[in-house]
Amino acid sequence: MAKIKIVTDSSAQLTPEEIEEYDIHVIPLSVEINGENHVDGETITRQELVDELRKGNIPKTSQPPMGRFLETFEQLGADGSEILAIMMSDVLSGTYQTACSAAEMVKCSVTVINSKETDRALSFQVLAAAKDATEGKSVEEIKAHCLDIHKRTTTDVLIDNMDCLVAGGRVSKLAGALTKLINLKIIVRLRENSLDVVYKGRSRKAFLKYCQELSKFHQDNHIQELSLSNVGTDEDFLERIKEAMLPEGSKDAAYIARLTSPIIMTHTGLNAVGVITLTEKEEPEENR
Repeated sequence: MAKIKIVTDSSAQLTPEEIEEYDIHVIPLSVEINGENHVDGETITRQELVDELRKGNIPKTSQPPMGRFLETFEQLGADGSEILAIMMSDVLSGTYQTACSAAEMVKCSVTVINSKETDRALSFQVLAAAKDATEGKSVEEIKAHCLDIHKRTTTDVLIDNMDCLVAGGRVSKLAGALTKLINLKIIVRLRENSLDVVYKGRSRKAFLKYCQELSKFHQDNHIQELSLSNVGTDEDFLERIKEAMLPEGSKDAAYIARLTSPIIMTHTGLNAVGVITLTEKEEPEENR
């Protein structure tokens, strides 16, 4: 059986240790700031993008790098290996479609999965796939495992201000101006085919209230992993979200809180928090 190599994009919330341990190949995506293109992890760091946002510089996303996909696929497949590319949701980016196009242009065997996720939720699938590959599982078995993980994952994003959503065209300028006047905070959920507003409030207390309500759904479906990927959010507030999210029975859940990728920061803006969970059992379909 040919070796399976795992590829993902840089929106995935992976630690350097995980990337090295599981030999995961990450294709960097790009953002544009003041007309200048920056490559995630190469010419700009996560902290540097937070600093740019604090200066009032709102970035834009750039087109996914077709050349990087082609180069990566060809290099990895040169020894006859199969390639499994697990990409961020097509709701957020054209990265998945770019990967599909690149897969059709190379001679090696490439399977592309639309994770329907991003950030740590994407990483849940990537890490599982990498572990499966080392155990000799087939591409079809890995795809089924990724789908199972997707069904046990939810991604909510607490948006502290609307500037980046307005700049990205996801919210009208009028709506953005009105929300500033009333200091409106929103929570959006990443679903199969949409990004939906699921909660509104006028202070951070609304975020905590939502998380407390969310935790009630996990009393009988314990959280295995919790990620609070964020955009420069203060540690105290992250700790309060963690306490609100983890009910009794889930206190031993794996936990990670890191700056999210520049790509996600571009959409969410300063002080945003991605509340991402992986649970023991499938989430109700209306949650996904």
